[in-house]
Amino acid sequence: MLSYRPGETVAHGLDPRAKLGFQAGFAVAALAAGSLRWLAAIYALAAVALAAARLSPVTVARDYRVVLAVLGVAPLLAGVALGPPWFRVDPALRSLFAVSRVPPVLAVSGAYVRTTPVRDTRAALQRTIPGRAGQLLGVGVGMVFRFFPLVVEDLRTARAALWARAGQRRPPWVQARVLAVRGLNRTMVRADRLTLALRARCFAWNPTLPALRYRARDYLVTAVGLALALAPVAAAAWRTLPAVSAVGRFIPIG
Repeated sequence: MLSYRPGETVAHGLDPRAKLGFQAGFAVAALAAGSLRWLAAIYALAAVALAAARLSPVTVARDYRVVLAVLGVAPLLAGVALGPPWFRVDPALRSLFAVSRVPPVLAVSGAYVRTTPVRDTRAALQRTIPGRAGQLLGVGVGMVFRFFPLVVEDLRTARAALWARAGQRRPPWVQARVLAVRGLNRTMVRADRLTLALRARCFAWNPTLPALRYRARDYLVTAVGLALALAPVAAAAWRTLPAVSAVGRFIPIG
């Protein structure tokens, strides 16, 4: 599973606030893609983000394989018809274009996770969002980043133990039930231990967070993210200009 790894890449040296801003703008631009040319530019920009983090697309695809598998099934389901011709190409292609916007967003988020420590993410959130809301959001994100990999590892351990006892011969629903029960039990145990550990360490809502400093490249990355977020609005406004001018020819002014 993707997790933070120390390094000296370009993405490692960026301020987490700049990376979060770029992610937000990139997600807006990706989900608003309305043409193949726009989508190709989004994929190219995602490749640049992966290169800046020195993260292989194969690694991202392997860690998000379940999500990608679900996305791959969606076009097939969209094209299925209950009568002749039994499969419609146009709905399948529209669904394929829609789901193809998601993988580059996953790639950019994977690059962020690989190059940003959890403490830096918490510091960025708490210093961007003031008050208790920012503190609560920072604590929640930090818990998720630290706790979720442990839950996934517990599920893998339970699956390995099940298969070691020839559990793969059981029906799939029986395997799913056993893994769900074991995983939920381990999650509850870890949650209790986490609560006890936080109390033992005098958990604070406002701890001493790492120092963050914006540099010239951080401003550049933030500007790119802002431009990506505004690009769909600018494109929509540009498309409406011919219609507005055509209407103005037939409506007298004054």
